[in-house]
Amino acid sequence: MKKILSCLLIGLVFGQSLFSFTLIKPLSVDDAVITAASATLSNPRRSYYASVSGPLVASTAIIPIKTSGGTGPETTVAGLFPGDTVVIGPNGDETVASIPSTTGSNFVIDGGLNVGASDNTDIIATQSGTLTVTFTIGSAIPANGYVELVIPDPPSNGNDGKPDYNATLANLGFDANGIANTNTTTSGGTGCTWSGTETFTAGTGAGHTYSFVTTTQCTAGTITMTVGDGTTGLVNPARVGAIGSADIYQMNIYTKTSGGVIIESRDVSVAIVEGVLVSANVDETLSFTVAGRASGTTSCNIATSITTTATTVPWGVLSTTYAAGTHNAAQQLTLSTNSSSGYKVYAQENDQMGLNGNTCTGAAPSAGEYTFVAGTCIRDIPTATHTTAFDWGTPGTNYGLGYSLENATGTPAQFLYNDSGTFYAKQFADKEVPESETDADAQLMVETTGPVAANSVYVCFRINIPGDQPSGYYYNIVKYTAVPIF
Repeated sequence: MKKILSCLLIGLVFGQSLFSFTLIKPLSVDDAVITAASATLSNPRRSYYASVSGPLVASTAIIPIKTSGGTGPETTVAGLFPGDTVVIGPNGDETVASIPSTTGSNFVIDGGLNVGASDNTDIIATQSGTLTVTFTIGSAIPANGYVELVIPDPPSNGNDGKPDYNATLANLGFDANGIANTNTTTSGGTGCTWSGTETFTAGTGAGHTYSFVTTTQCTAGTITMTVGDGTTGLVNPARVGAIGSADIYQMNIYTKTSGGVIIESRDVSVAIVEGVLVSANVDETLSFTVAGRASGTTSCNIATSITTTATTVPWGVLSTTYAAGTHNAAQQLTLSTNSSSGYKVYAQENDQMGLNGNTCTGAAPSAGEYTFVAGTCIRDIPTATHTTAFDWGTPGTNYGLGYSLENATGTPAQFLYNDSGTFYAKQFADKEVPESETDADAQLMVETTGPVAANSVYVCFRINIPGDQPSGYYYNIVKYTAVPIF
């Protein structure tokens, strides 16, 4: 009977103790849950880490990498892109100019190495950026409580500004790159006042930590924590997994009381993977058209009664008395090109207008207005040259053939009919003289700033002949040459 009573008493005492413990145990403050948590890297590219296949001498521009036995994970140039900045042994800040093959084992840099690089020295293209974490709290953070973010780091050398590498993902993380409190921010939340202590601490294997104290109670809302800025950012680690398969890194978010008791927590993940080089070759293009202008249209402020075509300017039976409608004609030149440095358009006549195509020897008549040694011609206007314009607004006794320009689309004309007076004109460059259409200031159309679409000018022809011009059929040939500058 004593044994039974003793057992009963012991059981009652034990039960009472358990009951008392249950009554005094506080509810866990981690029962609430952080929601809508996410982590975003401004630059999710892996850092590139390979080794020199060398040795290499100074001025080397084609850089070979080791396809096996290197200190880094990369054995091809996959993941390295034109424009990337690379460190090659003692050579810092070299720029990748081109990648001959995205699956190959060499790349080209601008200018060449400043100094040589030993075999198996590092080739590193650092990728860095800001980390932005957002989350919505489920429980209030008391005044002087804080938020904390833990970022994975490597076991060592996690704050030297260089990307880290380890064959095991668990032993790898982000390099803090010298980040200080001035490179971090925290904002948001209902009722929060982010004016307390802010601390970023680079880790030594247990994670980089960033925390910020709110001096007033946060009751709800979404909080944003940012690590890094436009000046300094976290350095992404080198590749662990297969090319094209992201390495996933987990980060921890906490809200805590001023005494460090966890109120809520949540894990978030980020993916680090190679960028995608999207490339294409675009052929050089040039479109150049010559079009006629119909009778009755106005070019260079003159309404003409001459209808031209792409291949003819037919003056017809030409009166020795000048009239605006019958002694002016026009064509339209239109050019499009994707050339990076623009284009030039030139014009040159094979000769001055010869009777039945006879040769007009020299730049000016040997006698009178139309005699050129043994030839009879309609001369070019004498008061201008192929490089220097003259105001031919009143033809009068200034006899000959000339032209002016008006912009139709864009502003490509080398000069304009109204730059001075009412018909600022030049001669065409005369091949027979000889004169070159490429001489300075001889161009019709010029654009030097890059690609253009449908730049267009009117070429306005004018002719004036003396009263005693011999009868007959006069002609010459004008050629246009379009030259894109790639």
